[in-house]
Amino acid sequence: MGFVEEIRKKASEDLQTIVLPEGTEPRMIKATPEILEEGIAEIILIGNEDELNGIADDEGVDISGAEIIDPAESDRLDDFASDYYELRKHKGISEADAKEQMQESLYFGAMLVEKGIADGIVAGALNTTANVLRPVIRIIGTDEGVSVVSGSFLMIVPDCEYGAEGKMLFADSGVFPEGTPEELAEVAISSAKTFESLTGEEPVVAMLSFSTKGSAEHPLVDRMVEATKICKEKAPDLMVDGEMQGDAALVPEIGAKKAPDSDVAGKANVLIFPDLNGGNIAYKLVQRLAKADAFGPLIQGTALPANDLSRGCSVEDIVTVTAITAAQSQFRKSQ
Repeated sequence: MGFVEEIRKKASEDLQTIVLPEGTEPRMIKATPEILEEGIAEIILIGNEDELNGIADDEGVDISGAEIIDPAESDRLDDFASDYYELRKHKGISEADAKEQMQESLYFGAMLVEKGIADGIVAGALNTTANVLRPVIRIIGTDEGVSVVSGSFLMIVPDCEYGAEGKMLFADSGVFPEGTPEELAEVAISSAKTFESLTGEEPVVAMLSFSTKGSAEHPLVDRMVEATKICKEKAPDLMVDGEMQGDAALVPEIGAKKAPDSDVAGKANVLIFPDLNGGNIAYKLVQRLAKADAFGPLIQGTALPANDLSRGCSVEDIVTVTAITAAQSQFRKSQ
């Protein structure tokens, strides 16, 4: 069974409610009955009911199994607007502006998650990553002990002996450009949770560099050494080590040679890159050269599950990312 089948099956074992705020997007409309028929999640669509049903009719699909909420007509609007005003009044927002903003689908969807009415949110078919993340950060916020929202890619490499039978997580490869050692440590901890929630495997985290255990001296190396130290202090039960080169992290023979005292070297399945440049380049190279499947960017570090889509996403992408978001919610509730 491939990863997509595995994650859809996992999602169906304990149904979560996922909000799709871009309800007027035809791909979202077409994905909805597939999600419902496969039993992947319960769905809330945001938008005007007549408009959404009209789009569904045009697409030849039935969305009657989904809950449809129009923020402007919702009896929750005033309460949501009041709560949002309290969250943002220190930034100078007025009560009128808070109510106006809460009628926007992304903001209303994020508040549904914050209030526990939905378990996660998936968007990005119509909106940029920045637009998707802004209400998530403002309303849902970051996870305990985390100050940065980051992005990872789950890489599934065919016929690969490295990682967890070809499953590896690369971070940050899509969201966070460059961080301090403290922030990189947070990215590592968030990435470990993402990997475990989606694969069920124990995360083994390598903090990557062009140096392995002091083989080179440079401020960039020092940053990863310090990030490793902070990560171990913050998450003492997490298997994490660094700094190390990619081959030392993945290849047992090289890991044993370059870092003989490391429990991580040669066994890593979560790779933390020094910056977005390295992470993004690496995932795209592996995706193309190794013909790997790349799922992401998976948003991590948020207090509750939220995921972004590419604006070029397919209906199948929406279904899979919804299943991933549901699995992340299941994992969070089990902790």
